[in-house]
Amino acid sequence: MMHLSYERATTGLLVVDPYNDFISEGGKIWPRIKEVAETNNCVSHMEQVLNTARQVKIPVFFAMHHRYREGDYENWKYIAPIQRLAWNRRSFEYGTWGGEFKAEFVPASGEIVASEHWCSSGFANTDLDLQLKRQGIHKLIVIGLIAHTCIEATVRFAAELGYDVTVAKDAVADYSDEMMHAALVINMPNYASAIVTTEQIVAALTSMEPVAPAA
Repeated sequence: MMHLSYERATTGLLVVDPYNDFISEGGKIWPRIKEVAETNNCVSHMEQVLNTARQVKIPVFFAMHHRYREGDYENWKYIAPIQRLAWNRRSFEYGTWGGEFKAEFVPASGEIVASEHWCSSGFANTDLDLQLKRQGIHKLIVIGLIAHTCIEATVRFAAELGYDVTVAKDAVADYSDEMMHAALVINMPNYASAIVTTEQIVAALTSMEPVAPAA
């Protein structure tokens, strides 16, 4: 088992796409990821990592997918297949329950919600990199959905920008075991410094030096 360590001043948690449509019963996409997500307890592990980050007081950031709005893409000349699917399904529709944060993941006061990404990377055409740099973040812990699309694209982009990335492999999910394997075993090891369990991340975070008392 690899040794993980984090420095409070440079570490942040990035939560990707905790929408009701993804991770709540009744969500449009939940039936497609339910089997994998329930097998690895993805949602409860996401909660565990988020709650630990809040307890140890490291910054929390959210990278949220663009929510469907009437008229999206209609005048675009080029639309990626994944965008066309989201358009046709009206995924994360703005103003609906499916396009809201699952209750357990509603940002707390002071937590940062980056501008919505239009495709898969939480960094592309958003202010996420700026928000992280403003707080001096260099190490990112990444959780959320979907392993082979938004998680992988965000991790790749983070590596390109020089971030050190940890992925919680049991706090992500996908449409199939094969897709999880491709993302976590074949692709992301090229970009993430660590792909580990929630248990390992929680242990590393709780072993950091305590917050210094106010003067």
